[in-house]
Amino acid sequence: MMKIAINGKEQVIDFEPDTPLLWVIRDELKLKGTKFGCGKGLCGACTVHLNGNPIRACITPVSAVENQNITTIEGIGSEETPHPLQASWVEFNVPQCGYCQSGQLMSASALLANNASPTDADIDAAMSGNACRCGTYPRIKAAIHHAADNLKNS
Repeated sequence: MMKIAINGKEQVIDFEPDTPLLWVIRDELKLKGTKFGCGKGLCGACTVHLNGNPIRACITPVSAVENQNITTIEGIGSEETPHPLQASWVEFNVPQCGYCQSGQLMSASALLANNASPTDADIDAAMSGNACRCGTYPRIKAAIHHAADNLKNS
C-alpha cells in the first residue's frame, strides 16, 4: 500500500512498485484524460504534474511518486471553470484530432506556472517533448501567449 495525492485528493493504492503511474491514473482511479501515446516517454501524451513539474506518466513507476502530489488534466480546470489555457485552446481552436491535447495543456500549464511571460523560445523549449501529429503547433503557441496575457490581466 502506498499513498499519493491526485488532484488534491489523497489516494491509497496497492500496486506493484514498478507499475507505470499512467495505469494507476487511468485504470485504478478512472481518470481517462491522461492518454497513452508511445509508452516510452517520447510523445508527451501522458504528461502529468509531479509537484507542479511535468513528467511522463507512462515511464514513471508509481513507487517514484509515493507521498507526492500528482495533477492530471482533470485537476487543472473543469467545464464550469476552465483553466485560462483551456479557454484559450477553445478560442484558438487548437485541437484537431485532440489526442495529444491533455499532454500539451499539462506542459503549457507548468510553463505558465513558472513563467508568466514566455517568449516563443521559452514555449518551444517547454513544449518540445509534446508531439502533435496534426501539426497544430502555431495554434498551440498562440493559445499559450493569449492565456499568459489573460493571466497577467486577471
